[in-house]
Amino acid sequence: MRRRDFLSVIGSAAVWPAAAHAQQSGERMRRIGVLMNTAASKDQQANVATFVQVLQQLGWIEGRNLQIDIRWAGGDPAEIRAQAEGLVARAPDVILVTGNAGMPPLLRATRTVPIIFNNVADPVGAGYVDTMARPGGNATGFIQFEYSLSGKWPGLLNEIAPDVTRVAVLRDAALAAGVGQFAVIQSVAPSVGMEVSAIDVQDAPEIERVVARFASAPNGGLIVTSSALAVVHMDLIIALAARHKLPAVYYRRVFVSSGGLMSYGYDAVQQFHGAAVYVDRILKGEKPADLPVQAPTKYELIINLKTAKTLGLKVPATLLARADDVIE
Repeated sequence: MRRRDFLSVIGSAAVWPAAAHAQQSGERMRRIGVLMNTAASKDQQANVATFVQVLQQLGWIEGRNLQIDIRWAGGDPAEIRAQAEGLVARAPDVILVTGNAGMPPLLRATRTVPIIFNNVADPVGAGYVDTMARPGGNATGFIQFEYSLSGKWPGLLNEIAPDVTRVAVLRDAALAAGVGQFAVIQSVAPSVGMEVSAIDVQDAPEIERVVARFASAPNGGLIVTSSALAVVHMDLIIALAARHKLPAVYYRRVFVSSGGLMSYGYDAVQQFHGAAVYVDRILKGEKPADLPVQAPTKYELIINLKTAKTLGLKVPATLLARADDVIE
């Protein structure tokens, strides 16, 4: 989708438009709410564009039989709550929410409006669904990964930066997923000769202070786990890793395309594609309780060679051969 076309879609989707087109065609107008926990970054806008495009391919056309209300919360908890309540108040047919932070306020606001989530780490542990196979309530969707994936990050960091023996793990301790990811990393790290410590992601000054203190000793590296706060502070985290010469592994591609060293994680585009398919099934009469929560079928390894060179790292040929994409 071209930028001009995309901006037209997003502009028309900002509020519920008039239902004149649906009335003229005789089709019933359906309403979708979209809650994006983060700011409207280029990466996230592209993901929303994918969601809208797949809906169009399935026959749901904005302005004809579909109205879309897209809310951007900028990573602020109070704004996320306000936007969640605002969407529910408009009585949509289904809500798409991206990330963990929007789920609690949505579930407090409604137990009847169908909710499709994506980019969520542990919906069972967080209490969003009963089980993966049988969600049981009004929510279902797509997880980022199973916790075992977190155990691969220390090994990848060891491959690309074998001198690293101390690792700071950036996490959101307020999320069950933040605690769970760190626990897996902590259990695996000794096998590759690493000692790990947790940095709880809060605000920018705290991140900067703690990372600087960690980097004051040699042989350090970073692992950045999944959270909305990590995305909100993405540019700062990447800049700190560069400033302090800390090799870092991230949980998704956008960090590497923005200058980070390496990522291994889910394909975000696949998540939005799947979410559109589930929305289509909901609009056609299926219930969230009957749609199983799905895990990714594709994980991708992304390496930024320019960043590796800046850090003085030589990427092993065996690692390059496994990469799904190399940024040069």
